[in-house]
Order: sequence, then structure tokens, then C-alpha cells
Amino acid sequence: MTTDSERQGGERCLYLIALSLLVTILAWHKVAYAADEFASVRCGADIAKALIGKHASTSRVVLIEARHKDLGLKDLGGYEASPRLFLSSWLICGEEYMEIVADGSRITDVIAIPHHSRTSPEFIGLCTVAKRDRPKVIVAILGTEEAEGSLPAKDAWEVDDAHHAFVKVDTTDLRCPRNGIVTEDGGM
Repeated sequence: MTTDSERQGGERCLYLIALSLLVTILAWHKVAYAADEFASVRCGADIAKALIGKHASTSRVVLIEARHKDLGLKDLGGYEASPRLFLSSWLICGEEYMEIVADGSRITDVIAIPHHSRTSPEFIGLCTVAKRDRPKVIVAILGTEEAEGSLPAKDAWEVDDAHHAFVKVDTTDLRCPRNGIVTEDGGM
């Protein structure tokens, strides 16, 4: 037969175990919450290398940006390159970076996007080479020397679906339509 003091001791022990478990879960959750893909990024370091292989956060963008004010982090939007690949652009430490997020979670490649402006707009979409359609999504900085029609690319990368990577492409005869311009001011 158990006494009242033994029963109370057992209840106290269960209470302490439950409390300890709850504290452990809350502490782990806080650590997991804070460790998003930008946790190891530092201005002045290799930002692309710090992001590749990380899992893209599913937190609200405003919360991610607030956690990383030291990086000047700002979401610049995204583009679905294929059913399995999403391109996500971020302003980090004053520079624009674009990452490939594969299967909704893993960052497989990152490039620094060259400066772009109204006169050298950024483009994402399908282009042509020597008037032939190029089947893969292109990320490019365009020239605006010509007033009408498609625009010539100055810098360009192809999104390689098979390898989940950006591949630098030759811009000779590479032309892209105006409707893929993603520069904030509209490009033209």
C-alpha cells in the first residue's frame, strides 16, 4: 500500500518530468526557428556559399527580414522556373542574389545578380538565339539600345532543370522580350 507522501512524491516526479520535457521542446523550437537559411550569412563573406545547401525558410517574409536586419535583407520576389524549381531573389548586404529552390525546400545554387536599372533591366523568362526559341528559362541583364522589339542580353544565365543550377550562357544573338522584365521600375 502506498502512503500519501509516496503518492505525492510520484506526482511531483511526473510533474517535474513533464515540465522538463516542455522546456526542452520550447528551447529546441526557438533554436530551430532562428536557424533559417540566412543564419550563417555574413556581409563581406561568400554569401552564395553560405546559402547553398540550406533549406529555404517557410516563415513569413516580414519575420525573416526582421530577424536579419544586420544583413539589410529584403525579399525581391520570385519566379517559378519549372514545377520543381523556384527562383527567389533577395537583397543581401546591398547586393541582389538569386537562389534556386528545388522541390520547395533546398537551395541548390545562388548567383549574384549584376547591377540593373531602367537602362539595363533584369529579365526572367524565355529568350531566342538567332531568332530560334531557347527552351530553358533565362535570367539576364538586358541592353536597351534599341527602341522596339526584343532586347539584347548583356549578361545571362540559363536555369538547368536537370542539375538545379545556373549556367552562364553566351549572349551572342541572345534576345529577350520586354514582357519578362522584372526591374522594379518596369525597365522602360
